[in-house]
Amino acid sequence: MNFTELGLRPEIVRAVAGYAKPTSIQEKAIPVVLEGRDLIACAQTGTGKTAAFLLPILQQLFVGKPSVGPRALVITPTRELAAQVGDMAERYGKHLNLRSAVVFGGVGMEPQKRKLARRLDLLIATPGRLLDHIGRKQAPLNHIRTIVLDEADRMLDMGFLPDVRRILSVLPKKRQNLFLSATMPDDIEALIRRTSREPVMVEVTRRATPVSGITQVIHPVQTDRKKELLKAILKNGNMHQTLVFTRTKARANQLAKILDKSGYAATAIHSNKSQNARTRVLAHFRDGKFDILIATDIAARGLDIDGISHVVNFELPDTPEDYVHRIGRTARAGGRGNAISLVAPHERNKLAAIERLIKKPIKQEPVSGFIVTTDASKLGPIRKPKRQPTTLSRRKLNRSKDASFSRNGKKQTLRAGRKKSHRKERARDRQERSTRTAG
Repeated sequence: MNFTELGLRPEIVRAVAGYAKPTSIQEKAIPVVLEGRDLIACAQTGTGKTAAFLLPILQQLFVGKPSVGPRALVITPTRELAAQVGDMAERYGKHLNLRSAVVFGGVGMEPQKRKLARRLDLLIATPGRLLDHIGRKQAPLNHIRTIVLDEADRMLDMGFLPDVRRILSVLPKKRQNLFLSATMPDDIEALIRRTSREPVMVEVTRRATPVSGITQVIHPVQTDRKKELLKAILKNGNMHQTLVFTRTKARANQLAKILDKSGYAATAIHSNKSQNARTRVLAHFRDGKFDILIATDIAARGLDIDGISHVVNFELPDTPEDYVHRIGRTARAGGRGNAISLVAPHERNKLAAIERLIKKPIKQEPVSGFIVTTDASKLGPIRKPKRQPTTLSRRKLNRSKDASFSRNGKKQTLRAGRKKSHRKERARDRQERSTRTAG
């Protein structure tokens, strides 16, 4: 099947001429959106979800009646994802003469205010900044016909659900609702179903499943040797553009400095950097000025960069779903890629949770010189010891043990015993003297 057979106009088909054929999610979602029905789409990261909703929306905007305010709204959890959707909207709609705007935090509001005051067809925004404009009555949303909630699960993870509800409350009741994500937790699905009208559920693969083109491997390593192992791995000549994930912003900055001093072209991206700085970093990474980009999970969504050959998890994420999103930055659009995770003994529970989520074990390959030799190297799940029932006799025993093994406890106990013995002897001596005196 090609894009023309999906019902898309020649102007849009011409804009996506570089794509050989629609992906599975696009084949199933595009006709549903063109029919004007509500949609819940769950598919793997890197399978073309953005085009699955953007292409039919652009067609609806092209053939529909223009209005003063935007007629379609796309909400994304991160600035990077908003910018990415904006770029794709321009690329796909270059033959349609439509106007779009992207608004997010971290930059001035005045230029965004001017954009919102002009005629707009499509608005892409992050929740917080959009609410700022709504509060100042700078975002006319009374003409919205289609709302897209992109990366719905991430909205939940980042605490944006109350903001999303407030945005939905000011939109026209009669509208088309589209919700797309790589994972779909039950609570977010329940919210979507309450908001939508008989939505069509499109799920092209089992939820939270990495694409088949990703080769996954685990390198067991002690925590204090992860930096050495990372530098050893990066010497591999097959690693071209590499994305390294850490759990914290401080760690991302630290690794960037260490790798830069070691002669690698590395830089970091995270939420503490200004939006302009983040945009420059991504542009330099795309252009090849930097070979290694170190990112946190906040920046994981929206990093749609062709040519990432390897994703390295310097630390495993707190939630297993984030692992799927991280490694989905490679093997985009049917390509192939590699996901390497450096796993310390204390991370074995996180690894077990990831393997339960993706429903398969990940191959472990110890690296020579970094072998974990202790029993802690067994990366199976930790089993908590069974708690013994507490009885009165056991409490007394524990108290006696605590006294015996507390600091200087043994000496204190012996000294106290000797004092008590001396007191008894002196008392007996006094009693004997008094008896003899009385006699």
